[in-house]
Amino acid sequence: MPAKNPNSRKITAHLWFDKEAKEAAAFYTSIFGGDSSVGAIQKLTDTPSGDVDVVPFTLWGFDFLAISAGPYFKPTPALSFMVNFDPSQDKDAAKKIDEVWNKLSEGGKVLMPLDKYPFSERYGWCADKYGFTWQLILTNPEGEVRPRIIPSMLFVNDKCGKAEEAINFYLSVFKDSKLGMMVKYPETSEAGKEGTVMFADFRLLDTWFAAMDGAGRHEFDFNEAVSIIVNCDDQAEIDYYWEKLSAVPESEQCGWLKDKFGVSWQIVPSGMNEMMATKDKAALERVTQAFLKMKKIDIKELQNVYDGK
Repeated sequence: MPAKNPNSRKITAHLWFDKEAKEAAAFYTSIFGGDSSVGAIQKLTDTPSGDVDVVPFTLWGFDFLAISAGPYFKPTPALSFMVNFDPSQDKDAAKKIDEVWNKLSEGGKVLMPLDKYPFSERYGWCADKYGFTWQLILTNPEGEVRPRIIPSMLFVNDKCGKAEEAINFYLSVFKDSKLGMMVKYPETSEAGKEGTVMFADFRLLDTWFAAMDGAGRHEFDFNEAVSIIVNCDDQAEIDYYWEKLSAVPESEQCGWLKDKFGVSWQIVPSGMNEMMATKDKAALERVTQAFLKMKKIDIKELQNVYDGK
């Protein structure tokens, strides 16, 4: 298997589109600018979804992988992306949050208006025109520094009240991890129940996450539209995360799994992206057909297929 990219992250985010992955990646990178770019686009052929585009892109140093694979999963607010505009890191943060908000929310849906709230001078939550949701926040410059983009989990309906349990579970699975802040609702309100998580953040390997409990009834939950990719260095690492995280056997397919909270993960070899980027179309076809038949990824088998053995 080709060597992994030394600059690649251990954990990245995967976005599922119907047909718009290339268009969306260009849209997002044009909005965020700065340390944002679209990588080499690959086309996989003869998949269950037909020919699909796989599009890597980076926004402000955070890596995403997008795929155009049919209208099977629609994004929901259960897994959104928090975008930090920190005045201590950027003197134009207050101006930029408005600029990014105006472009992201155009053609989408406002979930919480961009406004002043008790927890922030400037905050808003919107779904973009593709349905993916973003929380934009002007952060407290005196607080601890966090990455500019953080995946955020919202636990609702029968999962409301399980955010703290989920955080503790993830911290136990990922050995290189850390709990950041945790703020709980002091009393029951429309937004949350007393003792549940108002806001928490935590680091797994090289990636920070946020989590919240959401009271009331919601017409959404976690699904495969947004999944979390864990890039593994060897088979032992794949086996470890697969055993610890997989809780829904019927969801196991080509490296994908669901944990006991319904969050989708992809447990894949670190060198798989480089393998999929080969110019050898026959090798790419062999690898594609091989991993589509797998549940948990078998690195040795993929390597043999890639080498034509």
